[in-house]
Amino acid sequence: MRKMKKWMLLLFLLLSAALLSACANMTGAASPAVDGILQKKTLVLGTSGSQPPFSMTTRDGQLIGLDIDIARAMADALDVTLQIETMPFAELLPALKAGRVDMVLSGLTITPQRNLDVAFVGPYFISGKSVLTKLDTVAGIEDASEINMPGMTVTALAGSTSQEFVAAVMPEATFVPAKDYDQAVDMVLKDEVKVMIADYPVCIISVFRYPGNDLISMIRPLSFEPLGVALPANDPLLVNWVENFLNICQGTGRLDEMKEV
Repeated sequence: MRKMKKWMLLLFLLLSAALLSACANMTGAASPAVDGILQKKTLVLGTSGSQPPFSMTTRDGQLIGLDIDIARAMADALDVTLQIETMPFAELLPALKAGRVDMVLSGLTITPQRNLDVAFVGPYFISGKSVLTKLDTVAGIEDASEINMPGMTVTALAGSTSQEFVAAVMPEATFVPAKDYDQAVDMVLKDEVKVMIADYPVCIISVFRYPGNDLISMIRPLSFEPLGVALPANDPLLVNWVENFLNICQGTGRLDEMKEV
């Protein structure tokens, strides 16, 4: 098994090198994003840094997670340095549109509305909305409609599809926006809200991050959430490169290995 993994990693590196070579030969075409990345020898990633397991910050300030691993692999394939810019989730797509970052990887759901402003490649991960709450609050919830009632307080990440989900499915509940998941979970722990709506992996990991607090999460996701890489809308070459890169990752098993870490 170990020899097989080494072989697949070697294949991944060889294919990535071939992809980089093809990219270098094509930059004579109009490709502002790719040209900028290669000229400055830096790939600038936008991420929140607070969305486990996709991006999270360790106690010593290190950024880890699936999105970070994918971005590092991209930078390696381009033979450039990865520069990570963390910011509140709601500021990520505006930063991409303004050219302050080259791409966004931050547990970002592909939606038709977002796709009108930026390009997407993916999905690289399929998620779904879930509920995080305390055992003695609404442990019997089987359907999101059961949260839709006056007096129910709900939090979700500001500017996220979770907020849109709350607005569409739980209009009778009182919504309290959160700037990041640390704040959202803290509100649940302190009984400032009764429910947090977030992607299923975020809810599950939050249960394990805070043992002894009687946190629970629904097992069955409430929605379909395809996560993708957000890219500038004006550079088809970068979109094509990232698409082929993810295809190589998937075909060689590299993407599955990163998800298992």
